[in-house]
Amino acid sequence: MSGVTEHVDVAVPVRTAYDQWTQFEEFPHFMEGVESVRQLSDTMTHWTVEIAGVKREFDAEITEQLPDERVAWRSTGGTQHAGVVTFHRLDENSSRVSLQLEFDPHGVIEQAGDKLGVVDRRAKGDLQRFKQFIERRGQETGAWRGKVDRPLP
Repeated sequence: MSGVTEHVDVAVPVRTAYDQWTQFEEFPHFMEGVESVRQLSDTMTHWTVEIAGVKREFDAEITEQLPDERVAWRSTGGTQHAGVVTFHRLDENSSRVSLQLEFDPHGVIEQAGDKLGVVDRRAKGDLQRFKQFIERRGQETGAWRGKVDRPLP
């Protein structure tokens, strides 16, 4: 497994940053290579992505969600990956969004891309585009304030 850790500070309250992140269907606006995300249920999403000319579809399950704190997920098919995004209050009007991602690169192209830092750069770029997206808007496009408890071991 390989991993990426990135963060970005955004000039919006932590609630605004968190609420926007729960709007998964908006991800194509700031995530490179993400063509669409469909919310299937409170805990399941379906993704269509194109990376390096290769189109893939997969489902991801929200494994934990705590309002204004964190959203964790794992893929349920295809290339295995899992991650967590955490939200930290810096002050009344700014917050830090931190991403931790673990993935299992398959094939020569994905392994080479991993070694060359492609996923690291993409994650950093996606967070910067999220920052631009939410700061330009100044408010979230929607919110889901439900809680998903971490599964028991």
